[in-house]
Amino acid sequence: MRRRRFLAVLIFLLAAGLQASTGLPVPAKDPLKGLDAYILKAMKDWELPGLAVAVVKDDKVVLARGYGVKEVGKNDPVDGNTLFAIGSNTKAFTSTALALLVQDKKLSWDDPATDHLKGFQLYDPYVTREITVRDLLSHRSGLGRRGDALWYGQDFDRDEILRRIRFLKPNSSFRSQYGYQNIMFLAAGQVVPAVSGKSYDDFIKERIFKPLGMTRSNTSTRDLLGVDNVAALHTKKDGKVVAIPYRNIDNIAPAGAINSSATEMAQWHRFQLGNGKYAGQQILDPAILQVTHDPHIVLPAGPERKKEFPSNHFMAYALGWVLEDYRGRLIIWHNGGIDGMLSHQGFLPEENLGIVVLTNSDRNRLDAALFYRIVDSFLGEPAKDWSQVYLTQAKEGQAKAEEARKKAEESRVRDTKPSLDLAGYCGAYGNEMYGKAEVKTEAEKLILYFNSKPMGALDHWHYDTFKVNSQPFGSFHFSELFEDALATFVLNAQGKVARMEIEDLDIFERSPEPPEKKN
Repeated sequence: MRRRRFLAVLIFLLAAGLQASTGLPVPAKDPLKGLDAYILKAMKDWELPGLAVAVVKDDKVVLARGYGVKEVGKNDPVDGNTLFAIGSNTKAFTSTALALLVQDKKLSWDDPATDHLKGFQLYDPYVTREITVRDLLSHRSGLGRRGDALWYGQDFDRDEILRRIRFLKPNSSFRSQYGYQNIMFLAAGQVVPAVSGKSYDDFIKERIFKPLGMTRSNTSTRDLLGVDNVAALHTKKDGKVVAIPYRNIDNIAPAGAINSSATEMAQWHRFQLGNGKYAGQQILDPAILQVTHDPHIVLPAGPERKKEFPSNHFMAYALGWVLEDYRGRLIIWHNGGIDGMLSHQGFLPEENLGIVVLTNSDRNRLDAALFYRIVDSFLGEPAKDWSQVYLTQAKEGQAKAEEARKKAEESRVRDTKPSLDLAGYCGAYGNEMYGKAEVKTEAEKLILYFNSKPMGALDHWHYDTFKVNSQPFGSFHFSELFEDALATFVLNAQGKVARMEIEDLDIFERSPEPPEKKN
């Protein structure tokens, strides 16, 4: 008996000494203790209607719970099965779909994209020839975060968007730097039907959702019709949190259209942490899945990131995932945002820990704050009020935005008038990439249309420059695509409008006026 007691004490001391020798904190006995109270307070601070959280540890779902309500002003509570839009967290599903096709030997990561996407073309012929499936998934095309106006709120289908991307000029050389690019993920998603014969949506449902038991998850807002337990989207307007309608983004689905729940995203994390195995079934070869977790392009961290995360030494993009070191561990994560919702997911392979946070508002950073708060708890790190950290940053960001607005207002040249009467600016305008724009008059105001959809009223700024105002006007409820952008009309030698330049977008050439009819 004494011998067994001595051995038990010895083993305990050796374990404690090993823990001390690593310099790593001892994990908390109950990492989730106090989390509920923290979340409820943070939600109040952020004015967040509802959220859901899932935590996977050692292949077990230790938390899948909802907080708050699905829609502001109503009492229907969020639970673990409530559906949320996960936005760009879809990207990892797209890379995994292609990994399954690599496993099926229907493609290779380094196949030229043009081998599978007939007619696919980028602005630079060299890049068109050299860009691979791997490149499509790693944000190194050289196009940067540009071109989103081609799909956001527009009616172009997936194939037409890919056809038009050939007109987008690169902002960096190929593979030289990271540049977030949604349309390249659309291209990657279109490889799926090209080689499998199934639509992207059907492939995701059959090869990922079904084997993981994600029976409520889907790839389109159309799939939400008639479905119960769905969170509403929210934003803040005029200082008040309001519900807004879902925007259909089927045309960019592989980059961000999946809807899922905390409970079902937990199964996704069991699969990722299990190296492609789920519930005893090896769905994906671990070596092939690992490619999606390997670094492919370095992300610039910057001094602000270093200040916020002093233990962080690197950031990189994999295939649909971001990689970083955090307190001596690797974190593989991503976030997502669409109109009215933000989400954050990530896992720590060395800790066999996965975390999902889904929120039903687009004006918060609580998704990231809760992610790191939970990570710290499981690592045994001192409690840090990440919500307060991000609240402070948000207020600083608002102050900077207000300062920028004031500077812009100060740069405005007062007491100028347009060169023409309002009718002189009306007409059709065109851009080979973005399509058609049109300017019309309604109730003595200029209204800007973009591919037949009203974008906003054009309020005179100075000279022949107008500012897009997307606030409701009369019967108009505008998209916020061009909110506060400046539209400048350039006159030709005859004093007529030759083109319209929309700030941070492109030039739209004035269409020739039809010849006057002779009597």
